[in-house]
Amino acid sequence: MNTLPPLSLYLHFPWCVAKCPYCDFNSHSLKGEPPESYISALLTDLKSVAADAGDRTVISVFLGGGTPSLFSAKQIDRLLSAVDDHLNLAGDAEITMEANPGAVEHAAFAGYRAVGINRLSLGAQSFADNKLSKLGRIHTSQDVRDAYGEARDAGFDNINLDLMYALPGQVLDEACDDVCAAIELQPEHISHYHLTLEPNTVFYARPPALPDDDLAWDMHMACAAKLSDAGYINYEVSAWSKTGRACRHNLNYWRFGDYLGLGAGAHAKLTQADGGIWREVRAVHPRAYLRQQQDGEPPVSRTQVGKADVPFEFMLNALRLKEGFSLQLFEQHTGLPAASIADSLRAAGKRELIDTCGADRIAPSERGWRFLDDLQTIFLPQQ
Repeated sequence: MNTLPPLSLYLHFPWCVAKCPYCDFNSHSLKGEPPESYISALLTDLKSVAADAGDRTVISVFLGGGTPSLFSAKQIDRLLSAVDDHLNLAGDAEITMEANPGAVEHAAFAGYRAVGINRLSLGAQSFADNKLSKLGRIHTSQDVRDAYGEARDAGFDNINLDLMYALPGQVLDEACDDVCAAIELQPEHISHYHLTLEPNTVFYARPPALPDDDLAWDMHMACAAKLSDAGYINYEVSAWSKTGRACRHNLNYWRFGDYLGLGAGAHAKLTQADGGIWREVRAVHPRAYLRQQQDGEPPVSRTQVGKADVPFEFMLNALRLKEGFSLQLFEQHTGLPAASIADSLRAAGKRELIDTCGADRIAPSERGWRFLDDLQTIFLPQQ
């Protein structure tokens, strides 16, 4: 492999004020202040992966969780300074931090901006207080508006709002009202997710009354129309942005780029010079992660992706993008010839799940996007 994919960095913060009943992320309720020892563990982890990164340029950093904004600007500064010291961080790197409106002192936004955070992702989820309560959120719709205003005042000119639809008891007009409220604020990016019931969550064990599939689809289509009419571009299944404001970090995932993952439960994907692709995962529970870092044990399990599995892994990502992918990108980021997926592409074409744009570009059709799981499974390795 002559050209390695772009490289990003993900940093995981595994605590929230309270665990939401729908959340299956690696997050835990926090009692008291977040431990300074966790920042120290991240720094130790960072030093251990510096050799893996070598002189490769890191194009983006994403601080996710959990709730990174539970940590102070001073702690984030300590971490980002070390990232700059140990990695070849691009001068124009996109550096995103997730924040929940009810779990940050709004005055702290200026502090985060001052230490290098240049993109903010606010977990609004809804602008209806009764829906926020059903979701177990600790903020109100006014908290979202206040936090958004404070972030703008702090100098943030790149903000994402997370929204969900098909919420407990939600009707079509309520889903549209949420999108209209978000549009009114004019963020650069809106993530619009369908609420799903995931295993190992409270909602999965005790399901609330949710809209049926037909109503959820109507919500999706109506909200999509409003977002499109407002000038937002649906560049990924659940992501909408103003022109030129797509999330660069997430685009690197969807284009099968590489990423380092630090923190409890963080995942990483690294491509080697010989074309081999490795995946890593850190110890999931924060106590185990901290203990292993303190004891000098690498809190990592590492596996190589088999060549037969690479096309499917690539398609799990690339087919989420409206733009699809070029065959050249497939070859560059997988180390495989385009001929290796020719049969699968023909099968997808016969089912009208893909469109070919010129001689080199493949994109999901409208039908393919609607039945994305069916499209992606065509690329599973043959048994």
